[in-house]
Amino acid sequence: MSSKSTASPFKQIRTMTALPQQALYGEKDSGKVAHTKIRVGDEEFDSLAEHDRYLELRVMEQDGIISELECHPSYEILPAQVTPVGKQNFRPVVYTPDFRYVRDGKTVVEEIKSEYTRKEKDYIIRRKLIYHTLGIYVEEIVR
Repeated sequence: MSSKSTASPFKQIRTMTALPQQALYGEKDSGKVAHTKIRVGDEEFDSLAEHDRYLELRVMEQDGIISELECHPSYEILPAQVTPVGKQNFRPVVYTPDFRYVRDGKTVVEEIKSEYTRKEKDYIIRRKLIYHTLGIYVEEIVR
């Protein structure tokens, strides 16, 4: 007797791989936004929505719709700086979106956000800075 599962393969994989941050690190997340860290192989995701989008993008890559999928690429918006008196150094300002890939010959940079996190001031400033300094438009996927 065989029974077919009606659950999405993404949800089945997510159920098998989702681990709360406490299980990964032995402590609770102290951030304001409640989320579950998920690790798949060498990749770590900050939320179930980000993990699910990664699975979707992997399928799209396998089907040839996109290519060169990267998780958490890094962009330097401002380089490290030293003050004139040399007493205080400023670290570089770095922006790390969720995904980067090539679709239709164009590079796409993508962020997975909730309605709440897309309104955070830090994110808004970095998104605007990366567009202004590097000309990179960040596509938002709101879930």
